[in-house]
Amino acid sequence: MHFFRLFRIIAIVRRYGLDSLALGLTPSGRLARLVDCLQFWRDLSLPRAVRLRLALENLGPIFVKFGQMLSTRRDLLPPDIADELARLQDKVPPFDSRLALREIEKAYGKPVAQVFAEFDPTPEASASIAQVHFARLPDQREVAVKILRPDMAGVIEHDLALMDAGAALLERLWPDGKRLKPRAVVAEFAKYLRDELDLMREAANCSQLRRNFADSPRLIVPEVFWDWCTPTVMVMERMHGTPISQVALLKAQGIDLGKLSIAGVEIFFTQVFRDGFFHADMHPGNILVHADGRYIALDFGIVGTITDTDKNYLAQNFLAFFRRDYKRVAEVHVESGWAPANTRIDEIESAIRAVCEPIFDRPLKDISFGKVLLRLFQTSRRFNVEIQPQLVMLQKTLLNIEGLGRQLDPDLDLWKTAKPFLERWMQEQLGWRGFLQSLAAEAPRWTRALPQLPRLLHQNLVEAAQARQAAQARRRELGRLIALQKRQNRLLSIIAICLAVIAATILYLGWHT
Repeated sequence: MHFFRLFRIIAIVRRYGLDSLALGLTPSGRLARLVDCLQFWRDLSLPRAVRLRLALENLGPIFVKFGQMLSTRRDLLPPDIADELARLQDKVPPFDSRLALREIEKAYGKPVAQVFAEFDPTPEASASIAQVHFARLPDQREVAVKILRPDMAGVIEHDLALMDAGAALLERLWPDGKRLKPRAVVAEFAKYLRDELDLMREAANCSQLRRNFADSPRLIVPEVFWDWCTPTVMVMERMHGTPISQVALLKAQGIDLGKLSIAGVEIFFTQVFRDGFFHADMHPGNILVHADGRYIALDFGIVGTITDTDKNYLAQNFLAFFRRDYKRVAEVHVESGWAPANTRIDEIESAIRAVCEPIFDRPLKDISFGKVLLRLFQTSRRFNVEIQPQLVMLQKTLLNIEGLGRQLDPDLDLWKTAKPFLERWMQEQLGWRGFLQSLAAEAPRWTRALPQLPRLLHQNLVEAAQARQAAQARRRELGRLIALQKRQNRLLSIIAICLAVIAATILYLGWHT
């Protein structure tokens, strides 16, 4: 079976000319023309990015998902390929309903009728990893049941092994292989994919996000019903709303699209800078709009997290962009460790200015904040800036948010919307309010530590005294060893002199006999 799968992959790669794409070959020279003649059946008239997308679609759901993830790595890919891969839709044919019922029975150890009061065998949505059915719990609550595709683990591990082998080959043969590190990209994809195979992890992500936005006037997150969740089946509250992509219907329902677009930006920045935990897969298929104008988030398989340190550096970066303080942007890159410590501030400042100045001369509403970050990431390659995975996820999500916002309101000014939020956040972090919050957060630790201070101080003084005594003993021992060495050296000198005298005497006597 593995052989046939490998053969199919090779056939599709050849069919769409991905071999020449990967190796950077061009149809010139006798050998290239001969190869083209022998493969006359191939149609390579389409652009390379289109051929790559079509090949991934033909290879199946796992490769489609890989293409989607790859499209987020715009810091690594040429723009044409990244744009084309972004068109990949996570819509694949659903698996048989009988298999879905079998998976539920396997998960719960009993028939579906004993688990749910009602279960709709027709899937509502289908994706690469799982599909969703609507149902009712025994207490008649409406739920959405997410079921992992059967036997996915084995298929995924096999395809990942093939991907890794192909990436290793590309790394050796492709001119850009070492720089783009295809094996590292496959490893990153494998991590996210394996996380998505555990629906308990996704349920935990959903529950955390719901807790973060409890009673929020802007965002609704479905409730997770833990008693019905397993690693292969996730049950959550069924949400009713309008897909955010149906703009005409939203207008007909009286939804204020301008406010909705601004709310989306505020939700994103709240997740990032308040919680450090954000929904990282916010494409239109994962967002509904409630009748009251609130967002409804769905599908929590991919979330991003950032540390307090990263949050601080990100906020400083964003504010410096807004103020056109390119020197500060450069300094932050070095201070945060994203750029090597020996990077010249003036050089990276000049490169950032070259990216940003042409943009700032345009009306702010015409500027894509996400694309500015993208160009900065691409420029930073010159300075060996290491783009952290969490920052790539952040940039990808920001592009999604900005795209959604401008789909709702073409005049959305993300800069104007985000700047007051970031300034307020920085004031809260660095001002008296931030100080008091930090004080309150550290108070429990101080409460536990204060009673221990006398004991710890006494222990430290005793250890210091013992260290001094040990140092004195080592110095005395060292002095004794030095004195002994000196005595040994004097004794050796006397012995050497005596031997020299004896040798001279013997030579003298021998000479006169």
